[in-house]
Amino acid sequence: MSAPLSASKKCPHCGHWSEWQQRPDDRCVRCGQLLDPVRNRSEQAREKLAQEPLAGIMLIEIKPEDGAALRFFKYIIRGGQLAFAALLAFMLWLVTALAG
Repeated sequence: MSAPLSASKKCPHCGHWSEWQQRPDDRCVRCGQLLDPVRNRSEQAREKLAQEPLAGIMLIEIKPEDGAALRFFKYIIRGGQLAFAALLAFMLWLVTALAG
């Protein structure tokens, strides 16, 4: 049988070529440093973002200390935001339904 294809990468720290499985945590066999530190940092940042809670619908905030007139206008704006979101959702549904 033939051996599976293998890859190697030059260590950015010591310059030695090491076997590389194309994972962000692969290390150099000579010095033990990461073979792709930039990718490792981006993977960690991506995981951190995935752990954060998702933001809800971005509606205008109505604070209790706002005056009556300001709260009234904020409710009007919030209704407009919800109507716009509903219109967009309907248009997306329509386009998807017509596409098949």
